[in-house]
Amino acid sequence: MRIIKELDLPSGFLFQDIKEEAITVAQLEEMHSLSGSYEALFSKRAKLYKEMGLKDQTLEERDFKRYILEHYTFLKRPVIIVNNSIFIGNSKKTIAETKTEIENL
Repeated sequence: MRIIKELDLPSGFLFQDIKEEAITVAQLEEMHSLSGSYEALFSKRAKLYKEMGLKDQTLEERDFKRYILEHYTFLKRPVIIVNNSIFIGNSKKTIAETKTEIENL
């Protein structure tokens, strides 16, 4: 939420709280088409990633997709889509790129 407030999104942006409203297969597939992989959308920092022993397994694209759909914590956040560009995660670089894209709307 801190990052969303920091971005100062203009009106018209759709905000979806994935804790309350799970992402759909169609939404995930759209994010995949923009990012190029499910792994790019997958959070390896999720607590469940370690608890389930996933860090010790070799995961494939279909595995990343399945886990993201099974539990919201596996989606790297935030995910922001602007003008067919996708920004994934909360690194300073990603947030700066997102701000630039939003300012150019």
